[in-house]
Amino acid sequence: MATIPQRTISQFKSKLIGGGTRPNLFEVQVNFPDDVNLAIQGDGDGQFDGDRFRFLCKAAQLPASNVGVLEVPFRGRVMKVSGDRTIDTWTVTVINDQDFGHYRAFQAWAQNIAQYGDSSGLTDPSSYMGQATVYQLGRNIASQQGSNSPATDSNILAQYKFVDIFPTTISAIDLSYDTTDTIEEFTVDFQVQYWYPERAGAGA
Repeated sequence: MATIPQRTISQFKSKLIGGGTRPNLFEVQVNFPDDVNLAIQGDGDGQFDGDRFRFLCKAAQLPASNVGVLEVPFRGRVMKVSGDRTIDTWTVTVINDQDFGHYRAFQAWAQNIAQYGDSSGLTDPSSYMGQATVYQLGRNIASQQGSNSPATDSNILAQYKFVDIFPTTISAIDLSYDTTDTIEEFTVDFQVQYWYPERAGAGA
């Protein structure tokens, strides 16, 4: 019988590349559809501020990617074969600042998909689906404020592309006299056609 040798902290440390990936080192970039941005501008709210969003997106996730299972009966047994892939809902948490810019922008995106007062809305999927990118960053991050690039290439450990996204739920914002020392937040649930690793940086 094979034996497993004793392991040491030093051995473990040598295997943990870069000290491990930190879940709080990330940035999210969301690209609104052009038609929705034009509609927001027409309402006088200006364009979605993607650079500010990278700072105010407090939490996100890499949603589960599932492969379905088909069960094929055969002589009292069941053979399992792979089915279709589905992607879980993608949720982001956003800090709400005092101009309500991001909250209004996501509400406008949802309203252009389905209007409040009637059943009208955008019908061409390409006109209401956007794109997003999630960056996981190394501990030597040096964010470039005001730049279109969220971080230098050497600081991007992993990069994930989210294709054809659109919001389906914008959460409630609870108001209460009892709530103190808290900044408002809200969540947005997106449907995602699919997502994939787009690239890996020097640390990957």
